[in-house]
Amino acid sequence: MKGLFKSKPRTPADIVRQTRDLLLYADRSKSLPDLRESKREEKMAELSRNIRDMKSILYGNSEAEPVAEACAQLTQEFFREDTLRLLITCLPKLNLETRKDATQLVANLQRQQVNSRLIASDYLEANLDLMDVLMEGFENTDLALHYGAMFRECIRHQIVARYVLESEHVKKFFDYIQLPNFDIAADAAATFKELLTRHKSTVAEFLTKNEDWFFTDYNSKLLESSNYITRRQAIKLLGDILLDRSNSAVMTRYVSSRDNLRILMNLLRESSKSIQIEAFHVFKLFAANQNKPADIINILVANKSKLLRLLADLKPDKEDERFEADKSQVLREIAALEPRDLA
Repeated sequence: MKGLFKSKPRTPADIVRQTRDLLLYADRSKSLPDLRESKREEKMAELSRNIRDMKSILYGNSEAEPVAEACAQLTQEFFREDTLRLLITCLPKLNLETRKDATQLVANLQRQQVNSRLIASDYLEANLDLMDVLMEGFENTDLALHYGAMFRECIRHQIVARYVLESEHVKKFFDYIQLPNFDIAADAAATFKELLTRHKSTVAEFLTKNEDWFFTDYNSKLLESSNYITRRQAIKLLGDILLDRSNSAVMTRYVSSRDNLRILMNLLRESSKSIQIEAFHVFKLFAANQNKPADIINILVANKSKLLRLLADLKPDKEDERFEADKSQVLREIAALEPRDLA
């Protein structure tokens, strides 16, 4: 007889709907003080199980690979209503393990296609204010890494990255990168890099419109930071940005600035070899510019002997033919320079 009353297995859509109800409960539970603590704990445990089950459907587990049909059903139901908003809002009420599961769940959902569409992108386009909520999470030490990972996955979508770049949020990264908590600062730096390198056309458009304030802040807050790690990450990222073909117009203007050249020459004199090497990759753009302004030429001429000596001694730890070829070219360019009259 027992077999007649077996409960039907839950579909992925059922799990999402139940999770949504439990998240609504978690969201309201603070304002309902009459609820018994034991009942609240039971509901929160059930919510944790559901989030873990959804993660297993999307990632698979030790016994089974993910099933495409189940993933599609789960994704469709998840974005049909405001489950993502509820999950983000309720994250502080979840325990640490469930927060980790929720973060991985949100990350995977950004990549799930249903009928060849990334429906997470469509959902976020209609709910861009969620990025404001995630951004605030960087300021909460307990939640910053979870919100930061979700934020980074969401900016995989170009429409979302554009929203962030066009908002005031982008300015906050200059401060988040220098937070005293090393893990949060490193996470913010990884997100900043993703924001400035993933979507080439959007980044080029952003830099063209905002290069004056952006590079002023970049130079003073990051390249001239008192923190060694901040300087090292910033000079590496600057090289990635300027050497990208999409940003060639921005690069040409950057290497025409005497202030930028002064900062790069200081970085070339750093005691850290890794900073020197990364600084060289940007400095070579100043040297290779065939239309150098007269003031740039005169700075290079005034420092010619020091630069030739410093660059001659600069060698990466591992043999690098490309680096040596670039260095020889830069040495030739600088050696051949003659002073110019300023117009």
